[in-house]
Amino acid sequence: MRRLSMLCAAAGLAVTAFVAASPAEASYHLIRWHDTGFCQIWDESIPTTPWPAGYHRASATVPTFIDALAVKDSALKNGHCSW
Repeated sequence: MRRLSMLCAAAGLAVTAFVAASPAEASYHLIRWHDTGFCQIWDESIPTTPWPAGYHRASATVPTFIDALAVKDSALKNGHCSW
């Protein structure tokens, strides 16, 4: 019984180390709300859609949040989004 407990503990530590070492894969895009024109960065790893449904996708997918901020800044400067 003691060996089984040690084996389970070692397996748990190995899984934890593997998960902590693997990089997070996230991607983002910009959504624009129809009624206000406000643009928001949306994390695609969120399993739900934005609520309420009055929005459309305003950009292509980018790999990092920093890239999404650059896309939003560009959309604000070009007048595609409002504050």
